[in-house]
Amino acid sequence: MTVLKQIQHKLIVSCQALESEPLHDPYIMGKMALAAKMGGAEGIRANTVKDIQAIKKEVDLPIIGIIKQDYPGNNVYITSTIKEIDELYQEGVDIIAMDATKQERPDGRSFEEFFFEVKLKYPDQLFMADVSTIEEALMAEKAGVDIAAPTLAGYTPYSIGTVPLELVKQMADQLSIPVIAEGNFDTPEKAQSALLAGAHCVVVGSAITRPQLITEKFAKAIEEKTEKGQVMK
Repeated sequence: MTVLKQIQHKLIVSCQALESEPLHDPYIMGKMALAAKMGGAEGIRANTVKDIQAIKKEVDLPIIGIIKQDYPGNNVYITSTIKEIDELYQEGVDIIAMDATKQERPDGRSFEEFFFEVKLKYPDQLFMADVSTIEEALMAEKAGVDIAAPTLAGYTPYSIGTVPLELVKQMADQLSIPVIAEGNFDTPEKAQSALLAGAHCVVVGSAITRPQLITEKFAKAIEEKTEKGQVMK
């Protein structure tokens, strides 16, 4: 069974924790991936080689690999240079995801120029384009990516206000490659809607694996009701 067939109409859980977060540790991400598998996930999205190695010790599921790296003065930080591509390829992830927006990359190249080199170097690797607009999705497909996702919808200056589900619908209608729904699909209902809109599968991250954000939602909701005097004394 191919990787794309294995994850079709399934849930992928993004197991990531940034350096500023309390769960930032490869061991914890490995256990998070195991918990996701026990809950029914059929794939994992992970950041950094260390986390991916720890996750592989816990689960045998397809992995979408990324490396987030900040480059001063540049907005592209998801697998943004050939260095990150090399590291992920050498680790052996099933799918490599990367920023495929129209923003200039750290080396000054466009995505098309960058990906031409990448595909030439690794012709047999599956690549996923994280985009923020339908134009970027169409451009990425033309460049030769295997999968596209609206991961960055609302995160680029020119896509603020974009509704990821609406972008999924556009992408599913206009692309011939699989579309993975990713980016604020934070409820079971939204995940279902994404599949009904034509998504190949759905990635869920923060709503499952970032407890500080989940806690914050509950705390804010309770605080709002208290401030409005809607709570019985």
